[in-house]
Amino acid sequence: MSSKSTTDRKKTKAQPVAQLYAVVGSDEGAVKKRAQELARELTPPQGEDFGVERLDGAAENVEQAVSRIHQTIEAIQTLPFFGSEKLVWLKDINFLGDSVVGRSTQVQAALERLRELLAAGLPSGVDVLLSATDVDKRRSFYKTLGKLARLEQFDRIDTSKAGWEEAVEGLVQPAASEKGLRFQPEAMEVFVRLVGADTRQILNEIEKIDLFLYGDKRIGEDDEESAMPTNSREVTVDVVRRLVARTATGVIWELSTAIARRNLSESLALLEQLLFQGETAIGILLAAIIPTVRNLLVAKELCERNRLRPPSAPFQFGSMLNRLPESSLAFLPKRKDGSVNTYALGLAACEIHRFTLEELVQGLKACLTANMRLVTTQLEPRLVLSDLLVKLLA
Repeated sequence: MSSKSTTDRKKTKAQPVAQLYAVVGSDEGAVKKRAQELARELTPPQGEDFGVERLDGAAENVEQAVSRIHQTIEAIQTLPFFGSEKLVWLKDINFLGDSVVGRSTQVQAALERLRELLAAGLPSGVDVLLSATDVDKRRSFYKTLGKLARLEQFDRIDTSKAGWEEAVEGLVQPAASEKGLRFQPEAMEVFVRLVGADTRQILNEIEKIDLFLYGDKRIGEDDEESAMPTNSREVTVDVVRRLVARTATGVIWELSTAIARRNLSESLALLEQLLFQGETAIGILLAAIIPTVRNLLVAKELCERNRLRPPSAPFQFGSMLNRLPESSLAFLPKRKDGSVNTYALGLAACEIHRFTLEELVQGLKACLTANMRLVTTQLEPRLVLSDLLVKLLA
């Protein structure tokens, strides 16, 4: 999740309008949470009932979107009924993205009128808050927000990029600490893999664990101190597996784990589940199977070439690699910042005793063949991936 504020722009550029706020981004949970926080901060002294005009920006069609924009314009131009201040909040906007409704000429014309109003300056005492989870950054309306609004952006972590687990862990740790929860290292690993990168899902699952660990005696007690979380509540792997719902990301991780542990029956069952959930065969191959086989091969090569004993826990592998000369690590895939995702390799290193080096080399070649069969032939995708798993694990 990232947060960018236009207040950091150079002084020569237009300064943000103190009365205009925007919260946007692909992370729906984070956007809604921050927008609600801002709305509470901006609520006038006369309270929400008389000081806040909330408009629903979730439009089902072009006509509804145009109507919501016009209502927002009218609300901005209408003076507060009580007191001298008010907040106009257009929330959950879904027509700022590259969609059929968002591309409509009527919607774009209405947005242009709203843009002109915002650029001309807001009436005294009127604050405006806009929140949206799908925004086309090429449009002039978004560019205007970038210049005039106090803009905060929250984008979902890309789980297709190496190292996403560490970024998600950075979201989980503070949210868990607020509730007095302490994850065991392996439990954190399992939680991150199961829950994925959606902030709302993460917070929901932490809330579920929090309630579970209070115990029956604590729930419903009136004593305020007894309802406070303790500092010693430890989250174990068993708790995570019992409580946390599996997202598609979580099932992909479980497939990767089953492959690394050379469990053919479980791998085939998880493959069927992913296909049933609507995941594409090529997506499963590229997100779960190939990265797992590649990491196993790299970890196996590292350990055999440098005579390393496989670690007993994934986090130990990083310190083992740090003791090796730079020349031994030159072939490892790097992140954009030049670092190595040692955690993913550590996961693989714990399982390399199940494969020979030649099996992994041939396995990676089989992955390439399966990739070609999926994109160049009319073979049933389920059969292609099932055949690949049998070749890798049988």
